[in-house]
Amino acid sequence: MSEVTNLITKGTTPREKGGRGEVNFIKVENLSKNGNIFTTSKVSVSEHQGYLARSILQENDILFSIAGSLGRTAIVPKLVLPANTNQALAIIRLSTGCVEFVATYLSGEAIDRYIRRNPTVGAQPNISLTQVASLQIDWPSLHEQEVISKLFARVKDLIAATQDKIDALEQAKRALLQRLFDQSWRFKGYSDPWEKRKLREVSDVRDGTHASPKYYSQGYPLVTSKNLTSAGLDFSNISLISELDYKNINKRSRVDKGDILFGMIGTIGTPVMVHESNFAIKNVALIKEREAVLNSFLVQLLKSPAFINYIRNENVGGTQKFLSLNTIRNFRFSFPTSKEQAMVSRFLEKIDSLIAATQSRLSSLELLKKALLQDLFI
Repeated sequence: MSEVTNLITKGTTPREKGGRGEVNFIKVENLSKNGNIFTTSKVSVSEHQGYLARSILQENDILFSIAGSLGRTAIVPKLVLPANTNQALAIIRLSTGCVEFVATYLSGEAIDRYIRRNPTVGAQPNISLTQVASLQIDWPSLHEQEVISKLFARVKDLIAATQDKIDALEQAKRALLQRLFDQSWRFKGYSDPWEKRKLREVSDVRDGTHASPKYYSQGYPLVTSKNLTSAGLDFSNISLISELDYKNINKRSRVDKGDILFGMIGTIGTPVMVHESNFAIKNVALIKEREAVLNSFLVQLLKSPAFINYIRNENVGGTQKFLSLNTIRNFRFSFPTSKEQAMVSRFLEKIDSLIAATQSRLSSLELLKKALLQDLFI
């Protein structure tokens, strides 16, 4: 690396801790995984030109994280200048070659492997500037560097555009949830007033075990709030329990297809409709459907601003968040006839499907980028 650079240095922690001033101060957390820079704090001009002078950033400098989230990389654009940084970011200023190529190379699997092999020991993972300078980079012609950079720029743009589409769809979904459940927008042909009841009056609301069963390398899955995601149940990091514990837990809180699960302790919320039922639950609310309210309607209501505001106001606890079963049961809400409930549910499910399909496209593009990094830089 040192053979193609004019400068390899790192930033300095500012003496002024207020985070206010006229000069952008960039930290590791201001670098996105896609190589963008989001400025959030600032330092004064005097400190920038004085105490922090050695790490004044220039356009097209490469920032490379050497502490904490190792290997995160970004190119400094003109629009963030004047700017400075701290000691968790190496500043790499090239003397030759294509900046975009080097930044892409530094974000690849080859560098990840180097970092895993060569971290220095400390309170957090880190590598030294000497290690950065000794990084070996495969160095094609300038023309090939530019061709590779353009390819990755195209993939990066596709990823960014796809993420923007997801963000727009999720924003539209939030707006629709607000308008549908405050009844400011109704489907044509529906005008009957909505009935208002407590959740305990229209649904069977229980919870899973609060005990701590022993975990095993094989057994039955035990779902907790960490396994509830906006995309559904995630079994990738699941704990496994014995058949005896599984049966004992399910005596009082058996989960069936079509039930709703809801985080009560730690991570509050994230309602999920169950599509398979071969697991037990812990510290999770379980909502079973009765005749008055369809769970397909209810799960959307539980994602709406009305319920989010309710749990925000009712949530109690100190260091760990907690929502009691009684609080969930006492949630008071309005609902229409079953026919209108089904109409609302189908409409919102179509949006969910579109978000899921777009999210799948994003995942595919990220896998493509990873595969290209492996094929071109290993």
